[in-house]
Amino acid sequence: MKIYSLAVILAPPSGPSATLSSASDLSSFSFYQRGSVGEFMTFFTKTVAERTPQGQRQSVQENNYTAHVYNRGGAEQLAAVIITDQEYPVRPAFSLLTKLLDDFAAKVPQSAFKNPSAISFPDINTYLEKYQDPRQADNIMRVQQELDETKIVLHKTIESVLQRGEKLDNLVERSNALSAQSKMFYKTAKKQNSCCTVM
Repeated sequence: MKIYSLAVILAPPSGPSATLSSASDLSSFSFYQRGSVGEFMTFFTKTVAERTPQGQRQSVQENNYTAHVYNRGGAEQLAAVIITDQEYPVRPAFSLLTKLLDDFAAKVPQSAFKNPSAISFPDINTYLEKYQDPRQADNIMRVQQELDETKIVLHKTIESVLQRGEKLDNLVERSNALSAQSKMFYKTAKKQNSCCTVM
């Protein structure tokens, strides 16, 4: 599971879009591929942002990549795009996009949208790093992972109880056998003692 690119886009309903802030992690590509992969990510981001209707979310797959888009629209006309591999879960991706747009709208004034190169939003890099592991970012996935781990421990505990139960069954069988031997010993001892009775 990997996030390659994260971007906040100004996406007016008519006209070209503009990238307001972006971050990428292309470390999994060779040094010579990073330039062309980065250009592809930028093009892919702008294209899906422009073609997603306002107020909608969608996921678009292209080769080994999936772009999750949330075009919030409204007065701000903001959209957020995350490009991931195909294994990355959908719920944390859209959760990240919502948080990113909320944080961006709160920290960057709308008047700054006219000059995208002057916008400074370093938090986008923090989001990119934090959400690389979706289990750390998504509470539901974290709880599910903890439940799975608890279930594994519980299964191990049940297995150990069953093994202990088998050992207890063996002890009960032995005690039953011992009890039968004790009864036999008692009867034999009684017989032996009855012949030697002093009067």
